[in-house]
Amino acid sequence: MQDQLEQLKYPIGKFVRPEATSPEQRKEQIAIIKALPSWMDACIENLDAAQLEVPYREGGWTIKQVVHHVADSHANAYIRVKLALTEDNPTIKPYKEAEWAKLPDVDAIPVNVSVTMLHAMHRRLVALLESMDDAAWQRTYFHPEQQRNVPLWEVVAMYAWHSKHHTAHIMQLRRRMNWPV
Repeated sequence: MQDQLEQLKYPIGKFVRPEATSPEQRKEQIAIIKALPSWMDACIENLDAAQLEVPYREGGWTIKQVVHHVADSHANAYIRVKLALTEDNPTIKPYKEAEWAKLPDVDAIPVNVSVTMLHAMHRRLVALLESMDDAAWQRTYFHPEQQRNVPLWEVVAMYAWHSKHHTAHIMQLRRRMNWPV
């Protein structure tokens, strides 16, 4: 039962922080980030309002909350990358993801608004990431909850994982519910 819950929580496994990165790995990770908006299009395609209210697991977020969370999270990532590129090891502001998922805009705004936001924001984020040189990838921000400096190459690895993680939540649910995928 615990293994089943773990599989529902982490359908692609937990994020494993890499020790280093290569230009080839970063290129693959950027490609994943670039693909995420289209993946989200596929995740919500032909789902009705009732289906968007189904949680991906018992006690988990609804599909609607997941989609809005991804937009919120990746907006924060975009800003954090820009801060790290323009300031010397800035301290970022953590946020309470679970509380954001309960805010009224999550229920009031259709999920396609967040997917549209992802399309626009990821276009800018990918352009920025593709323009970075080796020195830029070594820039960091300080994460006060983790009490450490986080290099931008790790941020990209984490958000590539995050992109696959949440799309897997939705697609796994679609398969379990026998909704077309």
